[in-house]
Amino acid sequence: MPRARQHKKGEAEASSTWIGIGGGCIDAQCTIGDSTLIQTGTEQDVSASGKPSYSAWWEIIPGPAIGIGKLKVRAGDRMHAKIAEIVKGSEVWRIILTNRTRHQTFRTTVPYTSTYATAEWIQETPLEIGTNTGLAALPKLSRTTFDRARVNGAPAHLKASERIVLTSRGKVIGKPSWPDPQRNGFALCTWVKRCPAPQ
Repeated sequence: MPRARQHKKGEAEASSTWIGIGGGCIDAQCTIGDSTLIQTGTEQDVSASGKPSYSAWWEIIPGPAIGIGKLKVRAGDRMHAKIAEIVKGSEVWRIILTNRTRHQTFRTTVPYTSTYATAEWIQETPLEIGTNTGLAALPKLSRTTFDRARVNGAPAHLKASERIVLTSRGKVIGKPSWPDPQRNGFALCTWVKRCPAPQ
């Protein structure tokens, strides 16, 4: 769980860190997208006055994100997330989000039709709905690490070529590191030029 600090004085800023199935690029050039997405994770926001806030949520697209109020999260907490079909091909999914630091777990089971096309580990700015529709401004986040990533019950074997950077007005504002030596984890950094990989 990253620590959020205000990047630009007087600006409300938001970020989310999550895992998901679907929603990514199906081809290498990213000309074909996936309209399905089942996801769970955390949000790290900063108010216009500079006060940080942290929360947990889950979502199945096209529905809205659903907050997990009973799962308390704070900067520095170690989180574990899992999304899996109860029975292969059943299109009934179990979503589990655990705060390992505070020994709290949220579970839910939902039916959902997925393409099964992609698995994702993401840190981004969420889409804001309302009078100011668009992507939120990104706060400064402490270096975050995804680790022990698995797909279909096996280590993820992450590839550097599949990294996606976060841009705003053509400038890179968030970037993943190269995969770690085990190829099952990587770091995420905001507002920096370099993002070293975990060892």
